[in-house]
Amino acid sequence: MGKTASVSVRMEPSLKRDAENILRDLGLPASQAVTLFYRQLVLHKGLPFEVKLPVEVTRKALEDAVNGRDLASFSTVDELFEDLGI
Repeated sequence: MGKTASVSVRMEPSLKRDAENILRDLGLPASQAVTLFYRQLVLHKGLPFEVKLPVEVTRKALEDAVNGRDLASFSTVDELFEDLGI
């Protein structure tokens, strides 16, 4: 492998814990996940995923969901499909 370099990152402890729990379930050490991200960054010559601000309707829907506003509730899947017109 040759020489290695270190990366130091500060983040919220809960974010680190949640991410590392997922990585553990995947069998992927955090150092390998960071290396994978960096390799994809180089391969794509930018972030390997789309980053953009949500449009207003999406932003409002997310805000409403977080705050429990204007949420539809269904007792069965059939009721949901009926409401969707399916």
